[in-house]
Parts: sequence; structure tokens; C-alpha cells
Amino acid sequence: MAPEYPESNRVEMTDSEIDRMLRDHGVGVLSLADEGVAYGIPISFGYDEERGKLYFVFLRPGASSKKSDFAEQTARASFSVWEAPSRFEWRSVVAEGELHHIEDDDWERVNDILEDNAWFPSLFSETSPMQDMLGWELRIDHCSGLQRRQA
Repeated sequence: MAPEYPESNRVEMTDSEIDRMLRDHGVGVLSLADEGVAYGIPISFGYDEERGKLYFVFLRPGASSKKSDFAEQTARASFSVWEAPSRFEWRSVVAEGELHHIEDDDWERVNDILEDNAWFPSLFSETSPMQDMLGWELRIDHCSGLQRRQA
């Protein structure tokens, strides 16, 4: 049986704490779904605080992409980011909303936002040439954060 922790140790994060967490972390997990089949992917992201959006770039090394296929079928996506320095001290944020393609005229702004806080592994420069870069935005309509601080 798992140990029980007092409910009072878990505290809702304020909007400014949530914003700071999304600004300060450049990677998280994007959860997509297609007809009841879930697909969670670790991915780098950019956060547009003013517009309430998260931005993602999918790199497609071949003719098809599982990420893109799932994104096309997902009615609502969720994205989570967290940190856990210890089992008694952690915080996490979950953002939810609809996914949309990034419009061509938005790429300059999106690139600036990605440069501000996205984390890109060196893997991208070492892979074979990409077929395509596909941009997605998650339009946040609900966001929550919880934290537990060591007493």
C-alpha cells in the first residue's frame, strides 16, 4: 500500500508561478490521442505568455510522422512539465487545449519564442536531413499547477 501524504502538503500554484515554470522549462511531454489510443512524446516547446500558447516543432525524417498523424486526430491535447528535486519537493504544470498548425506568417514570432526557452537536443543536427519541419500550437484554455514544498 502506498504511503498517504497529507492533502495540505499539495498547494495549487498561482498564475505567475505557472507562467514562470512554463517560461523556465524548455521540455515536457505532449499527450495526443487517436480514437482512444494515447501517445505521449517528450518534446521541446516555446511558451507565448501573452497569447496563451505553446509552440512545438515536429521534425519529419521520412514520408510520414507518427507525431503528426496523432496531432491531426487529437481533438484536445495536454502538455505537462515538472521538476522534482526530491520526493518531498516537486511541482508540475498541466496545460490543455486544441492543437492547430502554425500559420506561415506566424513563423518569425514563433521562432523568437522558441529561441527564448525551447530546449533542442544535439540529436537534431546529427540526424539525416529532414523532409519537413511541422509547426504546431497548443491554444491553452485550461492550465493548472500543483506543488509540494519540503516542510
